[in-house]
Amino acid sequence: MSRRRVDSQGSMGPDDEVMPYSDDETDDELGASSDGEAEEPPGAPQPPVEVKPSEMGWKVKANDRPYHHLPEFQKKVFLCIKKSRYSGNGIKTYKYNVLTFLPLNLYEQFKRAANLYFLALLILQIIPDISTLPWYTTLIPLVVVLGITAIKDLVDDLARHRMDKEINNRKSEVLLDGRFQESKWMNIQVGDVVRLKKNDFIPADILLLSSSNPNSLCYVETAELDGETNLKFKMGLRVTDERLQEEHQLAQFDALIECEEPNNRLDKFVGTMLWQGERYPLDLDNMLLRGCKVRNTEECHGLVIFAGADTKIMRNGGKTRFKRTKIDELMNYMVYTIFVLLILVAAGLAIGHTFWYEEIGSKAWYLYDGKNQDASYRGFLSFWGYIIVLNTMVPISLYVSVEVIRLGQSKFINWDLQMYFSEKDTPAKARTTTLNEQLGQIQYIFSDKTGTLTQNIMQFKKCTIAGRSYGSPTTAEGVTLDRGRPVDWSWNRYADRKFQFMDHSLVAVVRSKKDKDATEFFKLLSLCHTVMVEHKDGELVYQAASPDEGALVTAARNFGYVFLSRTQDTITISEMEQETTYEMLALLDFNSDRKRMSIILKFPDGHIRLYCKGADTVIYERLAPNSRYKDTTQSALDIFANETLRTLCLCYKDISATEYEAWSRKHKEAQVSSADRDAALDHVYEQIENNLMLIGATAIEDKLQDGVPETIAKLAKADIKIWVLTGDKKETAENIGYSCSLLTDDMQIHYGEDVNEKLRLRQGNRRNEPSNFHRGKKKPAEPFFPEPGKNALIITGGWLNEILYEKKKKRRRLRLRRLGKRPPPSSPQDGQPMNDWEKEMRQIDFVDMACECEAVICCRVTPKQKANVVSLVKKYKKAVTLSIGDGANDVNMIKTADIGVGISGQEGMQAVMSSDYAFAQFRYLQRLLLVHGRWSYIRMCKFLRFFFFKNFAFTLVHFWYSFFSGYSSQVAYEDWFITLYNLCYSSLPVLLVGLLDQDVNDKLSLKFPKLYLPGQQGTLFNYRNFFISLFHGIFVSLIIFFIPYGAFLQTMGQDGEAPSDYQSFAVVTASSLIFTVNLQISLDTSYWTFVNCFAVLGSIAIYFGIMFDIHSAGIHVIFPSAFTFTGVASNALRQPYLWLTIILTVGISLLPVICIQFLHKTIWPSVGDKVQRNRKKYEMEMEEEEKKKRPPAFQRGQRSRRSAYAFSHSRGYADLISSGRSIRRRPPARGGPQDSIREVPQREAENI
Repeated sequence: MSRRRVDSQGSMGPDDEVMPYSDDETDDELGASSDGEAEEPPGAPQPPVEVKPSEMGWKVKANDRPYHHLPEFQKKVFLCIKKSRYSGNGIKTYKYNVLTFLPLNLYEQFKRAANLYFLALLILQIIPDISTLPWYTTLIPLVVVLGITAIKDLVDDLARHRMDKEINNRKSEVLLDGRFQESKWMNIQVGDVVRLKKNDFIPADILLLSSSNPNSLCYVETAELDGETNLKFKMGLRVTDERLQEEHQLAQFDALIECEEPNNRLDKFVGTMLWQGERYPLDLDNMLLRGCKVRNTEECHGLVIFAGADTKIMRNGGKTRFKRTKIDELMNYMVYTIFVLLILVAAGLAIGHTFWYEEIGSKAWYLYDGKNQDASYRGFLSFWGYIIVLNTMVPISLYVSVEVIRLGQSKFINWDLQMYFSEKDTPAKARTTTLNEQLGQIQYIFSDKTGTLTQNIMQFKKCTIAGRSYGSPTTAEGVTLDRGRPVDWSWNRYADRKFQFMDHSLVAVVRSKKDKDATEFFKLLSLCHTVMVEHKDGELVYQAASPDEGALVTAARNFGYVFLSRTQDTITISEMEQETTYEMLALLDFNSDRKRMSIILKFPDGHIRLYCKGADTVIYERLAPNSRYKDTTQSALDIFANETLRTLCLCYKDISATEYEAWSRKHKEAQVSSADRDAALDHVYEQIENNLMLIGATAIEDKLQDGVPETIAKLAKADIKIWVLTGDKKETAENIGYSCSLLTDDMQIHYGEDVNEKLRLRQGNRRNEPSNFHRGKKKPAEPFFPEPGKNALIITGGWLNEILYEKKKKRRRLRLRRLGKRPPPSSPQDGQPMNDWEKEMRQIDFVDMACECEAVICCRVTPKQKANVVSLVKKYKKAVTLSIGDGANDVNMIKTADIGVGISGQEGMQAVMSSDYAFAQFRYLQRLLLVHGRWSYIRMCKFLRFFFFKNFAFTLVHFWYSFFSGYSSQVAYEDWFITLYNLCYSSLPVLLVGLLDQDVNDKLSLKFPKLYLPGQQGTLFNYRNFFISLFHGIFVSLIIFFIPYGAFLQTMGQDGEAPSDYQSFAVVTASSLIFTVNLQISLDTSYWTFVNCFAVLGSIAIYFGIMFDIHSAGIHVIFPSAFTFTGVASNALRQPYLWLTIILTVGISLLPVICIQFLHKTIWPSVGDKVQRNRKKYEMEMEEEEKKKRPPAFQRGQRSRRSAYAFSHSRGYADLISSGRSIRRRPPARGGPQDSIREVPQREAENI
């Protein structure tokens, strides 16, 4: 199957209608093919494409499993271990099994710097000379952290195991030992013959051999691949169709297939079949791809070519990237910073100890410890001692707390009823727990169109017939209403009850049969199409090449002109309950160049008429000079276009028998022409499609999903830029851009040619600059659009490759260079880059230009180009990106973006399987980002700031204490307090802030999208905030140490005893710290619930409860060495003097913070502070708005816009219908429903 290439060197530039051909060719392939092409003279006729043996590296033998295990098909896996290069059909997405879980999971966890650091600490604490703290102070928290993370990973992996098991255990019939036996998918192997039934999923990439339909046609639904629900057809080879229908014939089938290696090209397959001494060419039309579904075909047989990981759908998934949030990266850098601080502090204190021991320690007889160690060795031991004492500056519980918070946020997304789609019973699903706070930092959204923004459902909305427009709510008498009721179709037994139309006057006109134009209008719609019909349980079921055609034929059906059946050369309709059969003389099919289709019919009375429908741009050029209603129809078309409806013009022409005879001879010659048959046919079609008479025009609505325009507008206010990346054609994409408010009438739209020219000029200017400018510091680039106003970019896949110098051009460039047609690309006049730096600058220019625009639409792009566009923005803008799509063609883009969202509840689930978040409707995206994303980001930032603060405040007390303890790495607190501080005494309140806090509620978050900006700018957590937390911690630790120290100095208690012993001091500092930390988090909490209140009071209560237990005599008797603070708490805390000390310490620690917060919120309030302050007022306003809410009246745009024409973006099935390949037998006259066509064909030129 030859395919027209985009001529990248032509003066016209790329063809906007064609998807860039195989844009993921590797450099090796390009190099190899270029060598072969170099010798061809440019004008020579192209011989049939012969695939080189080097490209035919894949051999499959039918019904011969041992053949695929021969040594020549083995590949080395590890050292001398080999395995077959043919994948099994089982798929594996899980990470662990029973044996590997523990070692692999521990290995992954210890790859985290913090966990490895704590393991090293644990080893240090076991060494008696160094150990200043018991080993359990590190072991207990480490085991808890590793355990919780391991359980979470296990739960995630079990879900993957379940999903894999479900897919691998699906059943299919495989030919084994001469008969078909039921087998699991995972047991299917390359070379097996399989039998598939109606509605079966296809288990592997299979060569279609035969089917129960004539000519071995097989209809498949590709929703899993591209989200489209209309059917495509595949066809077996004639030879296999004739000889491989029975089981015994299939069992003897022993062909050898030679084809291309497994690859990810959904648009291409090349191979040959060698059978009984003959070679037969194979192409994509003979292949059934994994993930598709068999439809309207009772059964079919096929040969497995690629299985499991080699299938195209699995190859197209792109690499699964490990995604991390920006906060994660920042947090790791901060842990490294703390680690460096820790080493510096420990080194300073160790040096201090060396000097102290030399000056004082060695001379004081009462400090002699019986060890003859010199000062420097003692300093060395002191260094490691302080590393252990101060280790809590790097908090071990930080990571586990972060995981718990993320898990909680994910559950809130799953439980959100406002993101639950009741029609399909689909809740939102957070499929990953590690990316929630990144949802609050999105700058760019890349969206698919079909099935994501639109429902891919077309509705016949309005029409204009003979200059009069219909479609607005109107009574039968023609009186226009504000709100009408739908037409009652009970008079028409064939009517489709789901079809809604508000204009009763048109129904009255059609039923009266007085208006000849209205009759012709609907007769044309019921006759001029390539729709197939099926009779199911007495109901008519239409299957169309595109949803547009289906909508038009359904509209004609409801108005009384019902398409009933067709054969190879007749078409039967019911005209107002009267059945009529027309002879079909010719079907002039649609293609993307013609933008129209025609049918030539012989009426029962013998006269011949041509009916034609097409885009207004091509129809108006071909109208007869005396055709009426041109101006009124044009005005109606402009109105329809402003309402973003897809329009088609309808016209007819009466043809005399002699004129038809003459034309028919030319048509037959063109049909058998060997050179460029398509061009010859187009030329013949032109000769008959002229002097047409206009009847009117139709207007179809490509239904958007609910709430799409409002969502896009809301996200735009939050400064999020939305790009649409679609495989659809340019007109359709542009039209949807207008209907979903992405494009507006005040935008200046720039197309590929314009963009290319601007970039070429910029490149030329750069080349003319002095060379020392090039790689030095650049002055800021001038904007591409200096004039005021909004800009939008609409660019096709062909132009995208042209602009970004994609490597598909390499083949043609090398060939032309070898032929001497062009100088090599080193001359500055050439449009190609001179080196990699220039190519990179060109890409940066393109990204800069696109980012200056309000909206960007890329159409006719392949899955790989979608991913490339996303990675360009990530690479050059360092922006946080989100991709959203619903088909396998979006998987690569979803995996490439920082966050991938799949639309679930549609037919295809491939995108959801690869996504991080999934929900059923595009409109839920605003809630995911503006509510859940923003809250998650705010909570995580607040949590991290406070966590670092509380650990600095806790740990640095040891630092101040060291000045009074001879830098001897003596701890300032009791050992058990150090162990339990982060686990019990201070973890719950901050954890709940990380889970539940919100500055404003969800409604206000959506009402004020500007609240989202701090997340994009990363202002709530960065190095500045980190150092503020550090200095806050230093300040609090100073207060907590020195105020009790001053209070204990030269003090006498009530009972005449001095309470100024070390253990009482430890209790007072610890109690002051617990009060300060828990009251500080209370000041930072914006949203109070009973749980928060309970956590703060509970943490303080737990501290006192555990402390009194640990200090009791009973526990000391049982474990005398582990619990040494016997009776200290009860003794110290009965002194009012010490309570006053605690109150003074806590007061001085909190007072400056209260003052600073007050000043900040009063003098420099943020947007969030202002909204919080006026919360009550805004909430009342919103309640009033909801009461007043009514559906807004439609406002028409000021500027006329050319609407997209309502056709599919591929050929229809004229060839299939006129050749009769889809017809089982031709009835002499129209028979009953059993004789009408039962197939539902659909062939897309592009699989995507």
